[in-house]
Amino acid sequence: MLKFDTTKSIEDLLYDRKLINSDQLSAIKFEHVNTGKDLTQIVKERGFVSDEDFVKAFGEVYGIEYVNLTGKQIPAELVELVPLSVAKKYNIVPYLLDGDKLSVAMVDPLDLQTIEFIERKTSYTVIPFITSQKDVDRILDEQKGKAIGEEISAALEEISQTTLKIDETGGELTDATIRDAPIARIVGMILETAVKTLASDIHLEPGEKGSRLRYRIDGVLEEKRIIPKEMHDSIIARIKILAKMKIDEKRIPLDGRFKVQVGNTQTDLRVSTLPTIYGEKVVIRLLKEEGAVFTFKDLGLRGLSLKRFEEQILKPVGMVLVTGPTGSGKTVTLASALAKLNTVRVNIVTIEDPVEIRVPGVNQVQINPQAGLTFANGLRAFLRQDPNIIMVGEIRDGETAELGVHAALTGHLVLSTLHTNSASGALPRLLDMGIENFLLASTVNVILAQRLVRKICTNCKEEHDTPAEVLQEMKTILSSIERNKTIMLKDPEVVKIIKKSSEGPIKLYKGKGCDKCANTGYKGRIGIFEVLEMSDRIGRLTLESSTAQQIQDVAMEEGMLNLMQDGYLRVVEGVTTLSEVMRVAK
Repeated sequence: MLKFDTTKSIEDLLYDRKLINSDQLSAIKFEHVNTGKDLTQIVKERGFVSDEDFVKAFGEVYGIEYVNLTGKQIPAELVELVPLSVAKKYNIVPYLLDGDKLSVAMVDPLDLQTIEFIERKTSYTVIPFITSQKDVDRILDEQKGKAIGEEISAALEEISQTTLKIDETGGELTDATIRDAPIARIVGMILETAVKTLASDIHLEPGEKGSRLRYRIDGVLEEKRIIPKEMHDSIIARIKILAKMKIDEKRIPLDGRFKVQVGNTQTDLRVSTLPTIYGEKVVIRLLKEEGAVFTFKDLGLRGLSLKRFEEQILKPVGMVLVTGPTGSGKTVTLASALAKLNTVRVNIVTIEDPVEIRVPGVNQVQINPQAGLTFANGLRAFLRQDPNIIMVGEIRDGETAELGVHAALTGHLVLSTLHTNSASGALPRLLDMGIENFLLASTVNVILAQRLVRKICTNCKEEHDTPAEVLQEMKTILSSIERNKTIMLKDPEVVKIIKKSSEGPIKLYKGKGCDKCANTGYKGRIGIFEVLEMSDRIGRLTLESSTAQQIQDVAMEEGMLNLMQDGYLRVVEGVTTLSEVMRVAK
């Protein structure tokens, strides 16, 4: 039986808890009077408070206990008790069975019809709890991911008894074979699993005895299963049909693309095939259409590095360069910079290959070499489009570099990426491309180098013993930061970490491995950065065509953290592991 306590409304409770201010409270009540909308609906639509704070207040008003599902392991028997399709439809998660009482987390615990339906279906007494929509979606998506693996196995079983017999005759693949329900279903499941697990790439690699299916998750390839060799051609043919590629052409590399929608997420898939000695290898790149635009702090920038980078991108003219290897997050950083710069008062144009992240209000162009639209040709056209800000996806040659520098000289802000290992290496690379040193010294504002490290899974994080020599090396790195007067004077965030590490023993952490992180010990990624600002001293070194090492030494004297130092700080904070920093930065 639910106990209702409506002596206080949700908005008044939120105000009492200082979660909304008096102006926000007045706005909610004013809209209620003028529109007749339900007060609860107005609070939700206005977004003045987080989902978690809202559901806690809702539960308190109506006498329903709040449950936080984060970190909870849902027993398999409860998943079977209430099928995923039913749980998804009614936004519920059964999470505990105690005798004849079934505890159910619900987005709407006042839905008595759903409670009665679950009681009839399970023959247990339902105890409703309130939770957020985000928590329910996350738990159900995790369960769906596990269920997909089981469905793939079932489809493999089915297909091995039907379609495989056709392939074994040595005949050509027929249209019926390719479109066979198990084949179509298994390709759909492979794609859905990739989207659900936030994979960036799918690799399907033929071998002598079977085909290996791997997903790149958080920058690292993980093997998911071995698919029977006889099935490989049918699956590849199905993928090629979806991507509108020639299924009978297997001698040369091919490219194609198509889209899939999983839930509310639309994903653009780029397909690339490659003939190998055992058959065609396929790699599928997944690009979410809505993209991922973050704040700089979300990316991992902070302290003096963040201050310097933000100051330089807000200048009206000059060049901003982001460097790093493929897959280091350069595109996301530039998209986040464009989102910050994007206002109605500026005209922003970009030329990219491909357009991976769509930023509303920005004019984005994709190169098309076959039609003659290259980075260089696009840049020339841009200068006739009255731009304020130009983003070039990548500086690949001297012509593009020269056009970018001249655009910066003629009153534009130019953002681009470059493939170098460090921020200091970008200047010598541009000099090698034929750019005059005096032009670089006067146009480059800032160079940011970055890598992505995997974060330790917070659900299975634990302290671990570290060899004495490793701790000694860490102390040496941290001491080098502490000796830098510029950092210690201007970067309070770094000072705080250094002080904490010097007051007691350094504790290092790792992930033990759990269901939340697919037993890897890692979940999610964060950036480590070095930000090189074009100061007077760096400008003079550029004019003298100095080496990357000379430029880096001066930049570090002026307060730049290098990639290793920034990575070590993240290790001391317990965000990532030493092996991750070594993997990407050394």
